[in-house]
Amino acid sequence: MNDKMDKFVVRKRSGYVAGNETDDREPTYKKRGEIGDKTECTPLEKHDPTSSNQEVSEADEPQTESKQHESEISPTGLSWRKYKAENLDCDYVQLISRREADELYNKCEEHLVYNTGKLAQVNIFGKWHNIPRKQVAHGDPGLTYTFSNNCIPARPWIPFLTEIRDNISQETGHTFNFVLINRYKDGNDHMGAHRDDEKDLVQSAPIASLSLGQARDFVFQHAESRGKKATRTISPITIELRHGSLLMMNHPTNVYWYHSLPRRKRALLPRINMTFRQMVVKGDDRDDTVNTKEDIT
Repeated sequence: MNDKMDKFVVRKRSGYVAGNETDDREPTYKKRGEIGDKTECTPLEKHDPTSSNQEVSEADEPQTESKQHESEISPTGLSWRKYKAENLDCDYVQLISRREADELYNKCEEHLVYNTGKLAQVNIFGKWHNIPRKQVAHGDPGLTYTFSNNCIPARPWIPFLTEIRDNISQETGHTFNFVLINRYKDGNDHMGAHRDDEKDLVQSAPIASLSLGQARDFVFQHAESRGKKATRTISPITIELRHGSLLMMNHPTNVYWYHSLPRRKRALLPRINMTFRQMVVKGDDRDDTVNTKEDIT
């Protein structure tokens, strides 16, 4: 790994092991910015990823986790933890140290400007509702992300986001042209159960989720085991996403499993989450082609 990557990726850190329950990884935080955005897009009929109608327990106690396979050591020295279940494939790693995660968190608080107005709302059954968190997107020119009858345009990449994106690409071997950023002020801010299956996304590409700030439970539910119409009994899977961690949601996870970030009353501090994605480039005949690092080097 080159020197630039070493700035962000920790190969070995004395006293810390990913998943150590005694390691309290919370950031020092600064003020944030907000701004309105009047960019208009033509919305599509999609699901509501912000619904507060949770199918999972809102209790503070953690839920059942999947069986963890043995950790795999990457060429850069990181220890990846594999989560496997029926049609669920995720990889989890402590990507950066607490100090580096604190620095990135503070850069987010200083430089990110979150959407307001209609761009901070979703349209459900003809009514507009504020989403229960702050949100903004950055990405390549012309890219948009449509969900819940709202279309979120990508603002231009800014230097520190570009650097994070490139570092994740270097570690994972996948490239990304878009990042959706959510800020949760505390455990009351949340994200409802949904699947990232919009037509704007390259369906077979993984989603890389970088977490900063307050550790929160991330809950997976199989599509056939949700609600009153459930046809099967499949236990939910919960992964605690910690400060400086990276979760890779690999195909076909989003086809079969819903995911959510439930309310947690005991979570008192803010959390910032960046989900790096590969979006369909309009007019590109390779809509379902996943570009990897090898494809562009």
